[in-house]
Amino acid sequence: MTHPIANAQDIQEANPDARARATLGGGCFWCLDAVFRRVPGVEQVTAGYAGGHVPHPTYEQVCTGQTGHAEVVQVEFDPEVVSYKELVEWFFRAHDPTQLNRQGADVGPQYRSIILTDSPAQEETARAVMTALTAAKTFSAPIVTEVVALDRFYPAEATHQAYYDRNQRAPYCVFVIQPKLEHLRLAD
Repeated sequence: MTHPIANAQDIQEANPDARARATLGGGCFWCLDAVFRRVPGVEQVTAGYAGGHVPHPTYEQVCTGQTGHAEVVQVEFDPEVVSYKELVEWFFRAHDPTQLNRQGADVGPQYRSIILTDSPAQEETARAVMTALTAAKTFSAPIVTEVVALDRFYPAEATHQAYYDRNQRAPYCVFVIQPKLEHLRLAD
């Protein structure tokens, strides 16, 4: 599989101030955004869209399920504090990777479980974590997470960035995100 994005190690060597990144989708991006903002070593989280065929999609377009895009987060992190492997492990704890095109009440291909990789090393790591979880029988059903090379990432509209942190009393935040954070022991 070819990777159109430069290898993360090459980027780091060319620009030592560049941060490593992971692009992950597992249901509504508001949930993953809230989770990863609380993981030590994560420096920035951007909600967005990736994995589809429509350039510069809007939230409304992605919600139709016709763009091919998934709701994702792009996580910039300090690899000296948290590794890519650890982020992938957090990702698998933060959602149900056995549900095809859904997470709970959120249904459609835009809510699929997907890891979009920047390099062959990231792909290898993601697949190794999935293999280990399968061997350990962590889930009662097969993992359906897609692992594909990242082509383009489109940041979501401003209203979707840090949604939980700005809307903690909204019903979705109270009934979906807060329990997830408490379960993961990431609640403030």
